[in-house]
Amino acid sequence: MKAVLFEQFGQPPRVQSVPDPSPSPDGVVIKVEATGLCRSDWHGWMGHDPDVVLPHVPGHELAGTVLATGKQVTRWKKGDRVTVPFVGGCGHCHECHSGNHQVCEQQFQPGFTAWGSFAEYVAVDYADTNLVALPEELDFVTAASLGCRFVTSFRAVVDQGRVKPGEWVAVHGCGGVGLSAIMIATAMGANVIAVDLTEEKLAFARTMGAVATVNARDKADVVGAVKEITRGGAHVSIDALGSPATCFNSIANLRRRGRHVQVGLMVGDHARAQVPMAQIIAHELEVYGSHGMQAFRYQDMLAMIRTGKLAPQKLVGKHIGLDEAPAALMAMDRFEGLGISVITRF
Repeated sequence: MKAVLFEQFGQPPRVQSVPDPSPSPDGVVIKVEATGLCRSDWHGWMGHDPDVVLPHVPGHELAGTVLATGKQVTRWKKGDRVTVPFVGGCGHCHECHSGNHQVCEQQFQPGFTAWGSFAEYVAVDYADTNLVALPEELDFVTAASLGCRFVTSFRAVVDQGRVKPGEWVAVHGCGGVGLSAIMIATAMGANVIAVDLTEEKLAFARTMGAVATVNARDKADVVGAVKEITRGGAHVSIDALGSPATCFNSIANLRRRGRHVQVGLMVGDHARAQVPMAQIIAHELEVYGSHGMQAFRYQDMLAMIRTGKLAPQKLVGKHIGLDEAPAALMAMDRFEGLGISVITRF
């Protein structure tokens, strides 16, 4: 099969011919119909993830059809239309038994712990626990755009942030994660403030439902701006980018007893960011991480998509070919363009 492969961290990947995968006893092989490009893939290429072993094929936001199944798989058959969370649970450990597959002790991550979906085919383990059936009306491109960004944002807003109608929600960073969070929080009835460095992305955020915007390039005091708009601070704030500045601001712009959710990855030089701990204590702030979403939680999100309350297809930007993926992957740290790029030609 053809796949995007890199043999050294930070060095240009290339499209190469590599062996076709085979299913593990509890896994499947999926024919990839569409796969999104995500900044997490860029982190893996840069060597920020210790699970990535060279040589490596990136890619974790995928949708496709089941091509082959392992002997132990009971729920899936060839031809089934599926997607998969970017964090897969083993189904056997304590966390999986408690329903928290997204923090499985033996988690499987296509594109990180194993070769990923920037390829014609991808193997996925623990299929009975992790695969998600796609409704017939949901096309592969939209399904791939759910990837890690939309589903992670859904869990961050709904489960971790516990957003309620009428609350103020600040979203720091208007990339794929941030725009997803804005759309979802708006659908939950919240008032969303979008924070970013460019007017183009802030304008796009308004089309996704943001009722106010803050340009962090022009505003020296982002925290003050959010508190002024909300008359006291956000009830929920989400760092959708992952930087020391956005993490700090997201916590600092909360009102008393507010809730911060960290979605943007904090890795490499950003792994030990400073936080306003005195404020966290004195104002009884809640600080949460959000790491993917369990396969069984997809159903509520898919129901909202089916009824039109959520429209993730609006977040899709470019359709590109596999041969364009190496350059697109290397450029992801520049945060260029609007929406999500999806590989649709293999």
